Amino acid sequence: MLSLITIINGLLWGSVLIYLLLGIGIFFTVKLGFIQIKHFSYMFKVMKNSRRANHEGISPFQALCTSLAARVGTGNMAGVAVALTLGGPGAIFWMWVIAFLGMATAFAESTLAQLYKVKDKEGRFRGGPAYYMSKGLGMHGMGAAFSVLLIIAFGLIFNSVQANSISVALHVAFGFEPLYIAIGLVLFTSLIIFGGMKKVARVAELVVPFMAIAYLLMALIVVFLNIEKIPDVFVLVIKSAFGFNEAASGAIGYTIGQAMINGIRRGLFSNEAGMGSAPNAAAAAIPYPHHPASQGYVQMLGVFIDTIVICTATAAVILLSGQLDTDSNMKGIELTQLALSSEIGHFGAVFIAVAIFFFAFTSIIANYFYAETNFIFLNLNKRFGFNVFRILVLGMVMFGALAKLPTVWALADLSMGAMVIINLMAIMLLSGTVIKLAKDYNTQLKLGKVPKFDRSQYPELYNQLEDGIWDGKK
Repeated sequence: MLSLITIINGLLWGSVLIYLLLGIGIFFTVKLGFIQIKHFSYMFKVMKNSRRANHEGISPFQALCTSLAARVGTGNMAGVAVALTLGGPGAIFWMWVIAFLGMATAFAESTLAQLYKVKDKEGRFRGGPAYYMSKGLGMHGMGAAFSVLLIIAFGLIFNSVQANSISVALHVAFGFEPLYIAIGLVLFTSLIIFGGMKKVARVAELVVPFMAIAYLLMALIVVFLNIEKIPDVFVLVIKSAFGFNEAASGAIGYTIGQAMINGIRRGLFSNEAGMGSAPNAAAAAIPYPHHPASQGYVQMLGVFIDTIVICTATAAVILLSGQLDTDSNMKGIELTQLALSSEIGHFGAVFIAVAIFFFAFTSIIANYFYAETNFIFLNLNKRFGFNVFRILVLGMVMFGALAKLPTVWALADLSMGAMVIINLMAIMLLSGTVIKLAKDYNTQLKLGKVPKFDRSQYPELYNQLEDGIWDGKK
């Protein structure tokens, strides 16, 4: 089973997805006028009035924290370690590349999610790729296929990945038995996912900023302790990314290929740009300014924080510690723990265990919300169906805490790849709408206005949009 999945992943990640992600990222970067650079400071400015929420939806800040809750987790700590182990120091360079390009892709998908959002039976905003595939493209079957894949990937497989890292980290730091960790995770998760979106957003809003700041401060301590090594490590990353270190040995092709494949794969798993996951949180927000593109900027910021900031912090800890060059067979979260412990003592392993618990736990509950939104899209949101699905989610949390790392990661890569292909096809087909929305938003900004979406300026979209959402009443 594992060998078959590995073969399929090799085909997907060895060429197809790399070209798609890079190509579409470059396309949106160019068409949106290098929005990541030109409007870099605006990403932060748009968060100034981001705490507004009501009964219809969550605040933009809560949407950012919810998407970061899903993004910041295993991929940032275990995923970076896996990428460095399999692809060498150069993998982090390709994580930066896919994050930079992915910021434009994230803008596109989250803007579309806001535009095509709907209200559920309780009057709350819902949306995401399945909704813009159905309403924007008129391809309900495509949306249904994406929803099924997302439910499998985020509701089930990815949650097992997060649980796996929590289990390993707590076992390394405290010696806890995986079975007891699994039982505890199931109990904690059940308390949140039975409480609905508001509870998920509230937990994310409280936990994510605190743990992100604490983690970055710890990484800065390691950087300060090894400040003289920084130039050498940076040069090592660049040389490894392009195979300069191995050119003399004739291994350049393999080295560049492995760095690129593992950097892009783990980078995508971490920041999720183009995957179609974060738009589910973006659609649930009450945007300010009242324009779909404002949430595009918010989710661009999420990609930047996740990969350029937090993943880089993990890579710095591992590379500066020198543990990547040892003969240790440790991979994943264990390598990150070993690296930090070598710098600040056993407290490093304990700190990583605590950090991964909170990061990965919030990822589990945010992943569940994404799956729930797509459950509603498939019209499966009956009480019995919801409860059965929640039990399946808890079962996968239990499985992940007890399973072996290679199998879990392989399943995650397979499901992620299938989601990405469908979502990238959709946002390319809707790229004209994205570009028009971005131009409209930025034209209003240049005129000194607070951007506001005027549905009457988009007659081609009139029959596609949900009544009562973009009617100019806000």
